[in-house]
Amino acid sequence: MDKPGTLYIVATPIGNLGDISARALEVLGSVDAICAEDTRHTRQLLSHFAMERPLLALHQHNEEAQAGQLVARLQSGDSLALVSDAGTPLVSDPGFRLVRAARAAGIRVSPVPGACAAIAALSVAGIASDRFAFEGFLPAKSGARRERLARLASEPRTLVFYESAHRIEESLADMAAALGPDRRVVLARELTKLFETVLDGGLSELLARVQADPNQRKGEFVLVVEGVGDEAESQLIEGRRLYGKLSAHLPPSAAAKLAAELSGAPRKALYGGDS
Repeated sequence: MDKPGTLYIVATPIGNLGDISARALEVLGSVDAICAEDTRHTRQLLSHFAMERPLLALHQHNEEAQAGQLVARLQSGDSLALVSDAGTPLVSDPGFRLVRAARAAGIRVSPVPGACAAIAALSVAGIASDRFAFEGFLPAKSGARRERLARLASEPRTLVFYESAHRIEESLADMAAALGPDRRVVLARELTKLFETVLDGGLSELLARVQADPNQRKGEFVLVVEGVGDEAESQLIEGRRLYGKLSAHLPPSAAAKLAAELSGAPRKALYGGDS
């Protein structure tokens, strides 16, 4: 029986091609095939490094169907690499179903670390990075986006988001409304690329800067948002959010009592609406 192959999870550059590692090039050049989110994009990357390997399309629309076939190929002895369009696979990109299936089948899954836009942005933000929550992309629809942000308003950890050019203004506006206009944020745009910019300030301030400069509405964005630093403030924000939900279904006193129990906030501060 053939020895099973290895599934390599290979990080690729997020902009500057000089950021690819020697090990990534070695692995990409040696595997039997490369699973790519967009084969055209990956073919261009390989061409830049004078490499040519068989490419297999693996994206959110076919991953579940393809995972079984790819695992069978790994079991037969082939080694495969998984790449995304840019950065580290599985971070707001397809791949976890394949990795899960490979691990369940006893296949070795090996990381080839490298660029990741979220970590790159966090490293230059100057915002606490000892504890952070990666939230990926916010919902595209405004109602769902505001609801998600309302749930995150009391989060004490630093928050990291990805955002696209056509929603950056809307997302900043919704963040200012949900998290507060003065909540500190760092906007990292086009990291490692020619027009890289890193802006910081309050949410309302950055929204105004983005609205005033069309260039700041182009490209790919990472938003690093400061968490709530004070535990009592965090509890109060969450308590008020819960009270707002519960008071639609319970008498005010009962809603305040339950919201206080769940959040740790003072009941009087919730019932009275002030701190």
